[in-house]
Amino acid sequence: MLAQLYQNLVLKNSKIVFGLLVIAIISFGYYSKDFRLDASSETLLIEGDPDLTYLQEINERYGSKDFLILTYAPNEGMITNNSINNLLSLKYKIQSLSWVHSVITLLDVPLLSNSEASLQERLEKFKTLKDEDVDRNRGFKEILNSPVFRNFVISEDGDTSGIIVNIKKNKNLDNIQDKSKEEIEKLKDQIKKQNHKNILEIRQVIESYDDIGKIYLGGIPMIADDMMTFIKNDIVVFGLGVLLFIIATLWFVFRKLIWIIVPISSCLFSVIIMMGLLGILGWKVTVISSNFIALMLILTMAMNIHMSTRFLQLKKNFPTKNSFEIISLTTNKMFWPILYAVLTTIFAFLSLILSGIKPIIDFGWMMTFGLITSFIITFTLLPSLLNFTPTKNISVKEEQESKITNFLSFVSLNNKTMIFAVTGIIIILSVIGISKLEVENSFINYFNKDTEIYKGMKLIDEELGGTTPLEVILKFPQKEKKEKLDDDDEFDDWGDEENVNEDSYWFTKDKIDKITSVHNYLDSLPQVGKVLSFSSIIDVATQLNNDKPLGTLEMGVLYSKIPKSIKTEIIDPYISIEDNEARISLRIIDSQENLRRNDLINKINFDLKNKLGLEESEFKLAGVLILFNNLLQSLFKSQILTLGLVMAGIFSMFIVLFRNIRLSLIGVIPNFIAAFFILGIIGLLGIPLDMMTITIAAITIGIAVDNSIHYIYRFKEEFNKIKDYNKTLKICHATVGVAILNTSLTIVFGFSILVLSKFIPTIYFGMFTGLAMLLAMISVLTLLPSLILIVKPFGK
Repeated sequence: MLAQLYQNLVLKNSKIVFGLLVIAIISFGYYSKDFRLDASSETLLIEGDPDLTYLQEINERYGSKDFLILTYAPNEGMITNNSINNLLSLKYKIQSLSWVHSVITLLDVPLLSNSEASLQERLEKFKTLKDEDVDRNRGFKEILNSPVFRNFVISEDGDTSGIIVNIKKNKNLDNIQDKSKEEIEKLKDQIKKQNHKNILEIRQVIESYDDIGKIYLGGIPMIADDMMTFIKNDIVVFGLGVLLFIIATLWFVFRKLIWIIVPISSCLFSVIIMMGLLGILGWKVTVISSNFIALMLILTMAMNIHMSTRFLQLKKNFPTKNSFEIISLTTNKMFWPILYAVLTTIFAFLSLILSGIKPIIDFGWMMTFGLITSFIITFTLLPSLLNFTPTKNISVKEEQESKITNFLSFVSLNNKTMIFAVTGIIIILSVIGISKLEVENSFINYFNKDTEIYKGMKLIDEELGGTTPLEVILKFPQKEKKEKLDDDDEFDDWGDEENVNEDSYWFTKDKIDKITSVHNYLDSLPQVGKVLSFSSIIDVATQLNNDKPLGTLEMGVLYSKIPKSIKTEIIDPYISIEDNEARISLRIIDSQENLRRNDLINKINFDLKNKLGLEESEFKLAGVLILFNNLLQSLFKSQILTLGLVMAGIFSMFIVLFRNIRLSLIGVIPNFIAAFFILGIIGLLGIPLDMMTITIAAITIGIAVDNSIHYIYRFKEEFNKIKDYNKTLKICHATVGVAILNTSLTIVFGFSILVLSKFIPTIYFGMFTGLAMLLAMISVLTLLPSLILIVKPFGK
């Protein structure tokens, strides 16, 4: 009934169907203008993550600006007249850009040990390296030894300086919660465009100072902008690369223009309709989903090769039938295997929606809608185009037998013991490899070593105290005795205690000791770069006090007397008297080998409780390190759990399709082994799973089982005619085996094009998925037939 309906609606109305498809492609093509990209850091976070909400609170409380960081290594010494004049010129040039709020350089650091004046005078009228009457060598030495500025604006060797470029806050963001979703999206697009313009402008400035030394650009806004560029390049390169490769494959397989035009039309129609659909739905393509166009082309191609190969085989078997009859027969025979192949692949991609991470959920839905689109196009456009084509143009020359499938057929028939022995070794290696798997999120290693992102991050990591921020917030008990504030000789010249405000009583010995002990502990960890806290400020004050430690009384007076400009910049970011909290800010050396972020976070949490004796309620970790770690741990759990779900779901589908438990088990085993072997290889090579490679196993199973479905479906059909397992195996390898070989090689080489990306996880994804598909294809054409011969699932 379904076949009759399809024949009457689609096959007998080819021109109308084609006309409707053309209207669809024009309509969706128009909406593809709304196709959007997104590389913001929010795309790599778990929706509703409480740690994200907490970090936003912390940023609000302690003040947080968007900033870029430049590393400056002058050709001459850091404090020669030339270097200082060049740095000043660069600072003023950047400062003149309309979007820049402020620029902080080595030349803005207050020098407090540079004169013999009283402490109050030095604080109120501080000098900097750019002042004429300053002893530069003494001032530079002070900065190099400063607990605050060493490894922050100057490297320990004094050869590299950091330039912080604070970006003006976008005033439109002030009442963002009152705006509609559409307004927020428009605003985000504007910010992205403005950010791109900003990065181009600052890069032009850097280029114009190219002759004064080595200058690299870093910072989250620059990373986000470069990621956008990478995504755009990846989409173009992958799309065109895969398209060209598919054309070459089709020519190699069919050697006839019509068999290039028809499948390529299906691919292009599917992709354009999907791009339009994404535009209408407002789904954005991120780093994770940047390969969705390439994947769609590959999977649409696979469906078309199966259909085309079967059409030509039927035309050869039934030379007297006309094109319409052959098309009807082809669609009738291929509908169920292709439908089930699509459903199993959709099931694998839908497993991604359990990840809890928006770009991965979106990728799962994108591929689901993409596969449905490809399926509809394959069963409407392909038969319509073939109906238009004169019969003489359709046939291809008598094809030579495939040497590869003939060889694999021979191996399956005569070397079953060897096949099972190799499978056993693969299973053992997979188990060993999987036991070594770990997840890691080394952001710096996501980029090629020749990219500016990598060079800048590496230099900041090694010379300026690390890249990935982590915050430790210390919370103090609400009721603490206020210590009596007495007069002190050291601070007599600052006025009497009447001028000291209530805030001064906050500085108690217990609080200061706690901040110092946690600061020193964090500073002792080899994975940690720069640590900044109120303890750093106390160290500076101690140096200024002739190395005599300050009492809590002196700290209180000092706090009340410090000029507001200095207080805002160097004290307020580290203590919140109002909230009775202190913030310790540290950066992780991201490029350090064998850095295991999850272990480090667990160690800090454990040691703060057990070694430093803090209660769980007295501290909390926050920051980008925590957010990305949450992302990865969540992904690992969800993907490992969903792997089981994918396997169970696909096995159930096989049972429904073949109504034979033994046959279903035989059908899924080769693909599961291939997927697990890839995870094993990744584990054995010591490559940590990241946000893209973690999805390989589920996707591989989903795509690879298509081959099993086609092979078993054909085997069942041929066996019912011949009733001989060995002969059926040879026929299947010579017919559907060739289609499986051609589609698998198309998929393998299609995925291999992803190695052209500048984003390392994409390269790994392409490499390992391609390898998994190759292994799955070999497994389906060796292990699967060998199992069929031994189990004899169709009876004797």
